[in-house]
Amino acid sequence: MTVPARRRTLLLLEDDPHLGPLVAELLDDAYEVTLVVDGALALDAARSGAFDLLVFDRRVPTLDGLEVVRRLRTEHVTTPVLLLTALGTTSDIVAGLDAGADDYLVKPFQLEELLARLRALTRDHSAPEESIGGWAYRPGSGELYSPYTGRITLTVREDALLTLLVGEPDRVFSRRQILAAVFSAGEAEGTVDAFVHHLRRKTDHDLIETVRGRGYRLGQP
Repeated sequence: MTVPARRRTLLLLEDDPHLGPLVAELLDDAYEVTLVVDGALALDAARSGAFDLLVFDRRVPTLDGLEVVRRLRTEHVTTPVLLLTALGTTSDIVAGLDAGADDYLVKPFQLEELLARLRALTRDHSAPEESIGGWAYRPGSGELYSPYTGRITLTVREDALLTLLVGEPDRVFSRRQILAAVFSAGEAEGTVDAFVHHLRRKTDHDLIETVRGRGYRLGQP
């Protein structure tokens, strides 16, 4: 007798009375979804460790979704978080990543893209390890090892960006090429700059080189 695989559990924080149930229903084929409508409830539920994935809106009652993420990370809760929100400026994205979110998707969104990003958050990777100067990196692993501070955890998009650059270390990638390879086609080129900025802050400014007027390539920290 074959035992069916356990469906991954997902906590959805969304207070919109129409969008919340709709997203929960759309995700129900792939995940066991629990919908909550305020930040305090989401914080308590996420602390329980009962969920494989967390999908949070930002502007919700009692406790902002960003603050929920921040508190969870302070408490060393490492469950992957995707922020799903209408706040889509570069500063909004940077704030979300700084708070500890693993990915950031701006409304309106396509279901296929949301599902793809959720799959990426739970994907298992086993690529060979690469050296970047004195740093060690296994593409797709979500982890970069610094010779100074040790392991640095990467978000899904930071990981995908670094994987792209490591794959062709001498190539200069334009913002448009990075958007097509790492992000969704509808996102602004400023999204790339936000992720590069955030990754440099977490690691080393020289990890990614800016080639003026052309784009980015792998640096030598």
